[in-house]
Amino acid sequence: MEAQAGALLGMGLCALGFFGAAIGVGMIFSKMIETVGRQPNAEPKLTKFLWIGFAFVEQFGLFSFVIAILLMLKT
Repeated sequence: MEAQAGALLGMGLCALGFFGAAIGVGMIFSKMIETVGRQPNAEPKLTKFLWIGFAFVEQFGLFSFVIAILLMLKT
């Protein structure tokens, strides 16, 4: 396999990182809505954990984006 073909394949695999981040963000917010629907008093306590979890999940999506850009510049 040539280096350029490997880089293009790696860029395609980085798209899985975007997909995983999108699924993770959706799950975080859906569970927050579900929890607040069941216990509205817990919202202030859970909001900080919501944003911390969102930041961690989105971080992996951004890492995938940076790796894809680096692979694109390599070709």
